[in-house]
Amino acid sequence: MDEAESLNRAIYEEVIIYPYHKSWPLLFAEEYDRLLLLFPGSFLAIEHIGSTALPGLSAKPVIDILAGVDTMARADALMEPLCQAKYTTSMEFNASLVGRRWLMRWAEGRRTHHLHLVVHGSQEWQQRLAFRDRLRNNEEIARRYEQNKRVWAAKAKLDREAYTAAKSDFIKEVLRSAT
Repeated sequence: MDEAESLNRAIYEEVIIYPYHKSWPLLFAEEYDRLLLLFPGSFLAIEHIGSTALPGLSAKPVIDILAGVDTMARADALMEPLCQAKYTTSMEFNASLVGRRWLMRWAEGRRTHHLHLVVHGSQEWQQRLAFRDRLRNNEEIARRYEQNKRVWAAKAKLDREAYTAAKSDFIKEVLRSAT
């Protein structure tokens, strides 16, 4: 399989929820170290977010990484160098985003990592960490999220954007209830 075919498969892969795997924190740690080595001084903080950051929770096996930068101009300046460092992105998709940039890594036709570039300390930064921490600290909410994700994945098996949209109301509800 060539690179273009592998990337295409990663973009259109099925939404499948897998049981928790103990390698997920290690995969984050490896990528954390790689990013710091390749881009020293570029990130104010790097955090493991998403379901793979929640011990015991089933998830899509994609490591979500939140990387804090000082400005969106810095995030934009990092896009090309990150693409040269085994990430890829959709400039069209990123043009639709406010307050963040998104990239992914993939291997053998499947996504392995999502990288979210966000201004450190911004509302976007705080909300993503607050959601992760709320689920880490409340097993009942985490289990409800996991059950819902299975339903959403079954309904949107071939539509990652619909799956992501389905999660948004739950995330907003959890963040509202935390305040």
